[in-house]
Amino acid sequence: MRIAHVAPLHESVPPRLYGGTERIISYLTEALVVLGHDVTLFASGDAVTSARLVPCRERALRLDPNPLKSEIAAHLAMLDEVRRRADDFDVIHFHLSHFLHFPFFEHMAQRTVTTPHGRLDYADLAPAYRRFPHFPMISISRSQRARLPQANWIATIQHGLPLHLYEPDYEAPREGVYLAFLGRLSRDKRPDRAIEIARRAGLKLKLAAKIGDDDRAYFHECVEPLIDGERVEYIGEIEEARKAGFLGNAAALVFPIDWPEPFGLAVIEAMACGTPVIAWNCGAMPEIIDDGVTGFLVESIEDAVASVPELLQLDRRQVRKTFETRFSATRMAHEYVAAYASLPGNRVASPAANQTVG
Repeated sequence: MRIAHVAPLHESVPPRLYGGTERIISYLTEALVVLGHDVTLFASGDAVTSARLVPCRERALRLDPNPLKSEIAAHLAMLDEVRRRADDFDVIHFHLSHFLHFPFFEHMAQRTVTTPHGRLDYADLAPAYRRFPHFPMISISRSQRARLPQANWIATIQHGLPLHLYEPDYEAPREGVYLAFLGRLSRDKRPDRAIEIARRAGLKLKLAAKIGDDDRAYFHECVEPLIDGERVEYIGEIEEARKAGFLGNAAALVFPIDWPEPFGLAVIEAMACGTPVIAWNCGAMPEIIDDGVTGFLVESIEDAVASVPELLQLDRRQVRKTFETRFSATRMAHEYVAAYASLPGNRVASPAANQTVG
């Protein structure tokens, strides 16, 4: 099958630092190539991929030091290039936010699929989708799908990681007992909750997270005063090579979100390292965490603190085993191929390949 993937231009594919959407696009495109499909990736020129790369900007927007850049213009130019080459593909898979591509591809909507990677409860999304109701959509959780129930959903496909990406070492001595926070230092992600949980549990907390421009005021007002460098340590954004050690040495990942998280990639990254998760019982968390097996779902800081002793006793090998069963790149790729084959406009009724992906 000839498949085009259209990535956002905010981060490289895969991202150098923070970036869940682009990381999943990388894992999916690589898995599809291994399965024998002809894959083309439209992304920034600093992408690293075994697919055919169409560079649509020299470098990803966020880490481009040029202050004079236009996010909208960059994406419009990319979409025009995808449209120009559209006849080269059986399926065009969009990963863009807020339906920006819909007007460009309305005449071939049934040959496309869109995976939104963010929240879908913005006030303007439902009215916009009603203008383009024929675009097939794939959700990344049932919780995400519920925010836009009228959309043309053809599947829900949870994220997956390559099984070889993280290799847990269950016997290695840990660098003290600490809780880990991974992601963004934003009000939605609630690092202040993570700090309070660690304080009450008598454990150290390490924060490995991005501070976005929109989050700086919250960080300086609510989080920075709580960082003492000892009990609470901020280590900044971490690259992929350091993530396995950061998560694998942690007693648990704390995921105290305060928003309808559509998936939560850090949760399965922790599970891949054999590390259990304490997460708020909202968004997609009940779909991802097997309560009492891979972690605990909690409703309050008090619940989270109370769960710590039992959390420390969870079988880390079982956490990893559950990850391998539920969240591999192999499973994700095969489910996407099945979804592609079901599209009315797909030119090839292509069964999933029989190869496996590590």
